[in-house]
Amino acid sequence: MSKISLLLQTVHARVHDLPMKPHFSQPTIFTGGVDVRQWNKLSKKEQEIALSKSWYLYYSCRNPKTGFLVRQPNIKNGVNKLKTAAERFNYLEKLKIDLVYLLEKGFNPYTENEDLEAKIFGKSTNEQSEPIRSTISIEESIPKKENDVAETQENILCIREAFEFGLKLKKSSIGKTSYSGLQGRIKRFLTWMDEDNGASANSISTLSKKSIINYLNFVLINSSARNRNNTKADLSSLIQTLVDNELMKENFVSSINTLKSAPERNKTYSVTQETDILSYLEANDKILLLFIQFITYNFLRPVEVCRLRISDLDLEGKKLFVRAKNKAVKVKIIPQKLIDLLPDLCNARPDHFLFTPTEIGGEWETEENNRRDYFSKRFKEVKDHFNLDKNYGLYSFRHTSITNLYKEFSRTLTPYETKSRLMQITGHQTMEALEKYLRDIDAALPEDYSHLLN
Repeated sequence: MSKISLLLQTVHARVHDLPMKPHFSQPTIFTGGVDVRQWNKLSKKEQEIALSKSWYLYYSCRNPKTGFLVRQPNIKNGVNKLKTAAERFNYLEKLKIDLVYLLEKGFNPYTENEDLEAKIFGKSTNEQSEPIRSTISIEESIPKKENDVAETQENILCIREAFEFGLKLKKSSIGKTSYSGLQGRIKRFLTWMDEDNGASANSISTLSKKSIINYLNFVLINSSARNRNNTKADLSSLIQTLVDNELMKENFVSSINTLKSAPERNKTYSVTQETDILSYLEANDKILLLFIQFITYNFLRPVEVCRLRISDLDLEGKKLFVRAKNKAVKVKIIPQKLIDLLPDLCNARPDHFLFTPTEIGGEWETEENNRRDYFSKRFKEVKDHFNLDKNYGLYSFRHTSITNLYKEFSRTLTPYETKSRLMQITGHQTMEALEKYLRDIDAALPEDYSHLLN
């Protein structure tokens, strides 16, 4: 048994005063992730879940070498053997009083505490004890002020526990790809905090705007402004979830500035480059060729092609059902030119993916990101064959196709008519979004103006 547990068991005996300025946080009771004062309002299932978790007492002490408060190991002392919430809560309340008493008398987990142990363990068992415990029931612990609820909940969880709770909520509300990126950035933030003397174990109420700014600067120095901005957006999103669930009082990350960053984009292919690549694929990789033709003829993003299943193709109605990033499902027409390129899919299972590494229409048990990365790496071999640099990729075929279509429409239509027709095909939600995209890919270039030059 640890020394702190032995001291708690014998703290009923009166000890001599040991003057010492307290350097510890107020001990807090963890009650299975619920507000125990609302116990009678919880459903039976919620009560069972709370009781199935470990209840414990936790606190932080200041590290004498660093001066930072560091969370100490949880104290349970057999509390989870008790069957009811009232028994557990009352036991932990008594334990909490004893712990505060020890801390106030000088207990320090970073020292041997020999003097304190001698004074406690050396006392005569017949000596009159000074009562220091009190019995506090759940009902008696209910505060009078309603806003005390949020304050108590805020102190229940440490930073790591609060962020992990937020991630659980996010997992149920965003897509797998978005969640994967969010989870990765949050884990890197927590790892960075732990390098600072285990700071992620401190109460969530200790998290400050300055800490977030320091981390964002760390990300900026070690990566890029774009990654720094994405990290800021993910931290802000998660902290807003904690604010919405009353685990934090405000989302101070939203007020941190966003840096200007140069967007990364793929170049469009020249006519010669596109022709050479498609001819090469016709002879060497027909699966990748059809993958690119879906990007080219249906103006899809590579990840959208990876999401396609057999059931998403309505060949009779010439419709394609696409799960895009800007809405759940959007419907696009399938041009006859693309339908003519498809193999016979009559015997394919509707739930199978349209594109797999070895066949059109088959099983492929892997994450969406892995499927996208697979085809990107597969195309990398083609790029190497043609000595294309990192500015060219699968996305370049979408840019190239939209640029070619824009030029074709603009031959006979006004600029507004051209963009109106184009918006129906590309799937952009607004004219402003399409115009920005066209500017980004330099699709709307002027005609030769040599005759205007002197």
